[in-house]
Amino acid sequence: MYKSHFGLQETPFGITPDTSFFFSFGSHLKALNTLLVAAQSGEGFIKITGEVGTGKTLLCRQFLKLLGDDFVSAYVPNPFLEPRTLLLVLADDLGIPQEKDSEQHEVLKAINLHLLKLARSGKRVLLCIDEAQALPIETLEAIRLLSNLETEKRKLLQIVLFGQPELDRRLARNEIRQLAQRISFHYRLRALTWDETHFYIQHRLRVAGYSEVRLFTRTAIFILWMASAGVPRVLNILANKAMMLSYGEGRRSVGALQVLAAIQDTEALPLFKRFVLTAKIASLLLLTSTLVILGLSWKNG
Repeated sequence: MYKSHFGLQETPFGITPDTSFFFSFGSHLKALNTLLVAAQSGEGFIKITGEVGTGKTLLCRQFLKLLGDDFVSAYVPNPFLEPRTLLLVLADDLGIPQEKDSEQHEVLKAINLHLLKLARSGKRVLLCIDEAQALPIETLEAIRLLSNLETEKRKLLQIVLFGQPELDRRLARNEIRQLAQRISFHYRLRALTWDETHFYIQHRLRVAGYSEVRLFTRTAIFILWMASAGVPRVLNILANKAMMLSYGEGRRSVGALQVLAAIQDTEALPLFKRFVLTAKIASLLLLTSTLVILGLSWKNG
């Protein structure tokens, strides 16, 4: 809608996990490096956690994209599955033919044989499970059994769990403590800082084709950071709405008023929080304007 108005080739603040927009900075870069080092070292279990909207799925896809040719990968986006179904999904991703009525032990045996075959050919196999906090306890136990598949030299299957902080509480349960003890690499994604938010917005605009110096004013970016609490998904939603409002007004830049209007229009922010936040920011803007006016008056006086 507004791409040509702002001189863009793509929409910069979509909420789909497009790896071309991956932000190689701060905790996201550290998490990616952790994943790559752990994968190369052959560790069996790796865990990445983060709050809702911090970019775990995008990180997962970027990680899979960067794996070398010596890796064979499988991806499970919705793990709310019983153990047998999860094994069937893994078998399907790895190209292992299975009958729908196969027993669980038959599927596990077929997976083991296939993993051995891949290992002999020099391939490593890595399974990424997104939204892992939704895994049933029985399925987590099945995943632990998968991690037992190994040769004398190394694991036949590496497993990466991506999940919300609830995953930590689930893994702390006594009945699956054996799985928690096997996690050798872990990282916690955090929200963006103020400086990172500024770089994040500029990065996405550049990837989308923006060639001017600045689209969002510094005040607008500050308000975006406060309102989103540095959570990339919320930040994208607010920035996109603010750009649409600026486009509707025929403006070539996005200012504080457009961001405030976007905040009021966003249900992801509770009504009370939106009201209080808007009042605080409006007060801050009024104070800033007053100080500027006083400063100019003192200078001219």
